[in-house]
This record gives sequence, structure tokens and C-alpha cells, in this order.
Amino acid sequence: QGWEAVAAAVASKIVGLWRNETTELLGHECKFTVKPYIKRFQLNYKGRMWCLGWTAIRGEARTRSHSGVAGRTAQDFVRKAFQKGLISQQEANQWLSS
Repeated sequence: QGWEAVAAAVASKIVGLWRNETTELLGHECKFTVKPYIKRFQLNYKGRMWCLGWTAIRGEARTRSHSGVAGRTAQDFVRKAFQKGLISQQEANQWLSS
């Protein structure tokens, strides 16, 4: 019975670390999720970012840092969008200064 209480507490904390949010990038609505998972008895996070209606590109990252996974996921998405020509440096600079 003691183990069940611990398991329930761990599960509750993991659910609290789950994120599902919407953001805007260059006038496009984008979504990103952060999902916790256990790997080798350590808490890890998987991030995904996508912008339906704009591109099929998906940004993805995996890390042990809850605070860092969203940033790495967004960097992966933006890097892929630059490579595909969807974002120019000029557009990015204008968006950053707005």
C-alpha cells in the first residue's frame, strides 16, 4: 500500500510537468507540447512544435531539463524552417524587433 501512494504521487507530479501550449511565430499559430517520461530511472522531457496550416515541419528535442526542452524544440523548428526557406533572416529580425 505504501508503494501505491508513492506511485500515485510520482504520477501526479509527472502530469503536472506536462505542457500543451499555443504560440505565434511570424503570424502563424503554432503549438508545442512538453511530455515527461522516465528513462533509466531518470525524469526526461520530450518537446514537439508544429504549425498546422503553414508547414509540415516538426521541431523536436529530448532533454533532462524541463526548462530547456521548449527552447531546444523551438530552435530545432526554426533551424528546419530556415533550411527549407520558410523564414528569412530579415523576417526573423523584423519579428524579433516587433
